[in-house]
Amino acid sequence: MTSAAEHPWGRVDADGTVYVRTADGERVIGQWPGGDPQEAMALYVIRYEGLEVEVDLLEKRLTGGTLSPDDAAKAVTTVREQVSGAQALGDLDSLLKRLDALAPVIEKQREERKAARAVKAAEALTAKTRIADDAEKIAAGSDWRGGADKLRALLDEWKSLARLDRKTDDELWHRFSSARTAYTRHRKAHFAEQNTQREAAQSVKEKLIAEAEDLSSSTDWGPTSGKYRDLMSRWKAAGSAPRNVEDKLWKRFRAAQDVFFTARDEANAALDKEYEENAVVKEAILVEAEKLLPIKDLEAARRAWHDIADRWEAAGKVPRGRVKEMEGRLRKVDQAVRAASEQEWQRTDPEKSARADDMVAKLESAIEDLRADLAKAQSTGDKKKVAELEETLASRESFLAMAQKASSDYS
Repeated sequence: MTSAAEHPWGRVDADGTVYVRTADGERVIGQWPGGDPQEAMALYVIRYEGLEVEVDLLEKRLTGGTLSPDDAAKAVTTVREQVSGAQALGDLDSLLKRLDALAPVIEKQREERKAARAVKAAEALTAKTRIADDAEKIAAGSDWRGGADKLRALLDEWKSLARLDRKTDDELWHRFSSARTAYTRHRKAHFAEQNTQREAAQSVKEKLIAEAEDLSSSTDWGPTSGKYRDLMSRWKAAGSAPRNVEDKLWKRFRAAQDVFFTARDEANAALDKEYEENAVVKEAILVEAEKLLPIKDLEAARRAWHDIADRWEAAGKVPRGRVKEMEGRLRKVDQAVRAASEQEWQRTDPEKSARADDMVAKLESAIEDLRADLAKAQSTGDKKKVAELEETLASRESFLAMAQKASSDYS
């Protein structure tokens, strides 16, 4: 016959029946007939310890945040069922109390998560509204290159945000998606139009290249240089060709120009070398001409100038780099001779001399009349009349002095 055994939370009776004590009284948890009661208790204690580990783990996972409140509530229910009907020996009531203590923790975490979701929802609403606004601004603009990158970045940001209530989320997504679609459609239309324009530009530039190549062998330097300037203006006005051909077209166009301008520069260099001797002759003529300044003897300067001008023309062309400087020096002497001649003409103009003499005569006659009137007023003692006539006489005599000087300048 099996002996009985006692445990703080249960017992094994003489029949091998195992009991556990709870707040509701004893409950049979198993049979161990004919066996060692201590071994029976050890087995059921191990089962209890396993339940205790389950409760410990659940508490840690809940406080550590590795379980969501809903998952934690399910886990508590599962463990509670295991503890309530457990065939285990130990303080099962304390395990149930620990499980009960988790309920407010779970509820608190549920509220915290709800509040956190509300904050995230508010943030998501703000962010998604901004994303929709930004997308619509991009769609209304014409940033065809940067806009696509910005929309992709906005899409990535949208995906990272929390979902809103279905109605609000769908409305904002519709705005965002519609803006992306509109932008893509306009962008494709822009590049299609641009491709058409580039192809037209390619056709124009190919014709310009043909013209440039036809002109490259010309030796009509001046007019052909002008034609190349016109070709360059038309090239710029044509716009850009497709990227894969633009550089090639430019190199062909530039090569044709280089052929012509290289030949022209070589021809001009040869002429400049030939004209160096002319420059030596003209430099001597300039030295001679500049000795006429300042002009003192106009007639001698005129005679010398005519001779200088004839020799200057006969000396021929000078290098292009010296034309402006040498022509400027000669022009300065020419202008001085012309100015002196004009001044002399002004001084000896017969019509002006006659007008000056006539003015002197009229002023002298008027002064004689004033003097007679003044003498008459003085004899009658009319002081007011005398003062007026004296003032008028002084003014007329001043004018006479100036007229006499002008008349002498023409004599």
